[in-house]
Amino acid sequence: MVVKLQRPILVGGLGLSFSLWMLDSWHDSIVQVGEFGLLSALAVGGGLWLFQKNRPKDSLDQLNSMLVNRATVESAIAKAEVVINQLAEEVESHSALETLREKVAQLLLELDRQEIKVAVTGGKSVGKSTLIQVLKQNIETPNWVSLAETAPLFTEGNKNSDAAVFAEIAKSDFVLFLTNGDLTDSEFQTLQQLKAANHSTTLVFNKQDQYLADERASILLSLKQRMQGNVVATAASPIPIKVRKHEADGSVQEWMEQPAPDIQQLTQQLGEVLLQQRQRLIWVTTMRKAGLLKAEAKNWLNETRCDRATPIIEQYQWIAAAAAFANPVPALDILATAAINAQMVMDLGNVYQQKFSLEQAQTVAVTMGSLMLKLGLVELSTKAIGTVLKSNAVTFVAGGVVQGVSAAYLTRVAGLSLVEYFQQQEIAISSGTGLNLENLRQTLQKVFQQNQQIGFLQGFVKQGVKRLLPDVQQLEVVGVENAVG
Repeated sequence: MVVKLQRPILVGGLGLSFSLWMLDSWHDSIVQVGEFGLLSALAVGGGLWLFQKNRPKDSLDQLNSMLVNRATVESAIAKAEVVINQLAEEVESHSALETLREKVAQLLLELDRQEIKVAVTGGKSVGKSTLIQVLKQNIETPNWVSLAETAPLFTEGNKNSDAAVFAEIAKSDFVLFLTNGDLTDSEFQTLQQLKAANHSTTLVFNKQDQYLADERASILLSLKQRMQGNVVATAASPIPIKVRKHEADGSVQEWMEQPAPDIQQLTQQLGEVLLQQRQRLIWVTTMRKAGLLKAEAKNWLNETRCDRATPIIEQYQWIAAAAAFANPVPALDILATAAINAQMVMDLGNVYQQKFSLEQAQTVAVTMGSLMLKLGLVELSTKAIGTVLKSNAVTFVAGGVVQGVSAAYLTRVAGLSLVEYFQQQEIAISSGTGLNLENLRQTLQKVFQQNQQIGFLQGFVKQGVKRLLPDVQQLEVVGVENAVG
């Protein structure tokens, strides 16, 4: 059972009490040590003793807690293949199909892969290259283990480089993440991302020899608390130390000596993980790759469907505009366009393999209209469009134009929201009541905000005015175009 320390003040107090008892016991035998330095070292030592006693187990338990076997991996690959087959069904000659199918075949071969890939990563100057060199020189690395250094993370002004490093790490089975001190916020966030992506990771506190003993212990304790114990300390290339020898004749000889690398704890843990969890590591990596392949295939599928959905949305937005323009009302009633939007729901559902009956589509349309009213989107859009049209010269039809363009705009927002909502779905919606209203509400707000930019509204009003006003009034449209241009 994993036990977490939930009372840091209590633990600190116990550690300090333990330390003071040790200080009292050793008082007569300790000489030439500063009082503050000794208290600090003992307090940290007491904390480490308690932490080691109660800390969670290392990465072996982390891996064991994840339920994965060959069957689950094969299921993940099959799910990716379903999306690829759906893409092939909808676009027989899609340019990505050949590459996607090759990746599926490669994943099936990876199930029986023998090689373990270890990625060594971290920021600049943390000792990645040196650690790999020392590991290869000091341990007999099996021929089925490969160590690969990534490009440095957190390079200023180049966010794309971090993305490239993550893509490289995604291909590995185990990650050694190096730091040379307490974690920065960027390092901690990166480790959290690796954890979320199910990467088996060990945090390596390298260059520990560059700190005083009490500082080193304090940093190590902090790292273990933040990472729940999965941390090892190393000194891949220790700082040379001065050695002084006093000869019998009274002369003194001095020279610099290079200490041996301190990597014993790392090699022990790494060896245990690779030997005991070899097959599991391969399965986890293969399943992660299957998830990425499924996402890639779904992106292609969504892109194809979006190309088909866009003309449908544009068609219904102008139908709604014409209906509202012909019968303007003092306040736009979005529910009055439910019949138009219901047909749009059905047509978009067909594109995204979300089958609706007419009754279900009407329920969805009314639900979206109600959400728009509750969120205040109807009022906001009408005011925004009315402001754009405020100074136009066509005053005798201004009300109708506002209502028509507003209806078109809201129909567009509804259509784009449905598209984004459908893209997130894994299975078909069996009925209108199957909608996740909270997700739909969030999607509506997001899409509305994305389409509130003044540049977009100005262009949209131009299109609406040109479509709604008769040809004989086109001369007067110049005033509108000047107002929004």
